[in-house]
Amino acid sequence: MEIIHLSAECYPIAKVGGLGDVVGALPKYQNKLGHVAKVVMPAYQTKFMQENEFEVVYDGWGKLGFHNFPVRIFREKTNKLGFDLYLVHISGLLDRPNVYGYDDDTERFLAYQIAVLDWITQWEHRPDVIHCHDHHTGLVPFMMAYCHQFKKLSTVPSILTIHNAQYQGQFGWDKLHYVPPFDLWKSGQLDWKGSINPLASAIKCAWRVTTVSPSYLEEISFKANGLEDLLAQERAKSVGILNGIDNEVWDPQNDPMLEKKYAIRTVENGKKANKEALCRVFNLDPLKPLFTFIGRLVGEKGADLLPDIFYNALLQANGGINVLVLGSGDPQVEGRLMQLKEAFPGNYNAYIGYNEQLSHQIYAGADFLLMPSRVEPCGLNQMYALRYGTVPIVRRVGGLKDTVVDIGDGGFGICHDQTSVWDVGHAIGRAYELYHDEKHLKEIRKYMMQLDHSWDRAAQQYIDLYQI
Repeated sequence: MEIIHLSAECYPIAKVGGLGDVVGALPKYQNKLGHVAKVVMPAYQTKFMQENEFEVVYDGWGKLGFHNFPVRIFREKTNKLGFDLYLVHISGLLDRPNVYGYDDDTERFLAYQIAVLDWITQWEHRPDVIHCHDHHTGLVPFMMAYCHQFKKLSTVPSILTIHNAQYQGQFGWDKLHYVPPFDLWKSGQLDWKGSINPLASAIKCAWRVTTVSPSYLEEISFKANGLEDLLAQERAKSVGILNGIDNEVWDPQNDPMLEKKYAIRTVENGKKANKEALCRVFNLDPLKPLFTFIGRLVGEKGADLLPDIFYNALLQANGGINVLVLGSGDPQVEGRLMQLKEAFPGNYNAYIGYNEQLSHQIYAGADFLLMPSRVEPCGLNQMYALRYGTVPIVRRVGGLKDTVVDIGDGGFGICHDQTSVWDVGHAIGRAYELYHDEKHLKEIRKYMMQLDHSWDRAAQQYIDLYQI
């Protein structure tokens, strides 16, 4: 099969969150199964774009409302990612350093979607599947089905994967003229509660809808930022497929970013060396349990509670634990987390920003990873932690519930039910006890590292879905 993945993110080209990791791995594993999976994404001005070789495969024009714009599509020459990568260049719209956050994001991603379909329509053949990821590509299923200029693609199956239903890309009907011509009586396929809603439109128009974990599919039936009724209506064509991780990128035995590589049989020495290196950099004591948080500092992740969680835990431990934070997001949360450095020198530190190499080092050197998420459609961090022998402390929600079993139930993680200072604090207390039960902790580490959360299984599930 020829599978075209459309996404705003793809690691290592441009990544903001888990979406980038998924789109950077799934196509590679689908290719390993004997298919031809490709990624087509915007050509941002990123380091990857500047440091790799590309060839032009398409020069054309797109139309956004009353404006024409030149389109150039580049292909990465070496296939270094394990799949064909195509970057859509639209001068003045997509050639910017950041993925999101611009006032004209609606125009940027609409132009990208139109340009992609213009290009694919001109192929001599048709792809077998067009797989859309999140709302940034959400109007593609509608345009394939109803826009006159893309009629050739109307019989090509379209798949939507919802990575996070909270973000939907809504915009007003005053921008309807941006959408290529279609029969206006089909406008209802764009509408949800008075706005043009790309995610809602994709749920209506895609042939199949997936979420990134089975539990998240259940949860969005009652918590989907206003799309609950629509998702209930379309439930028959929806399925939850648990994300995987790229075991080639996330492999402590071969990870070039670590102080010391290690395998299951050498996990104790390996983690000790990486922890010592981490503690030297951040002025922490390697003899104490190291608790960490890695991720976006936003409400969905429970990050607004982290300053209080860590303050209470550090106070109660009386110097008996270390805490290290890596992330960025809400400026107020960032500020409060930085203030804790003054209150607990030698026991607490924080790095505000994004640092891929440091994240690998933390997974390898930490003892525990906190994920007190309010919303977690799948979660990849807990899988990375397991791969590196770091015990996840998670709330029972979404994919966290699908991947982490509590030590009290014979499992390998520490789970709690609420995103609250008390619940997470209690979980940290349980982790502290586990840390001092060395025999049990060593057994858990070795067990965790044997768990298989690779993309092999999920990639096949997607192939099976395409063929239904």
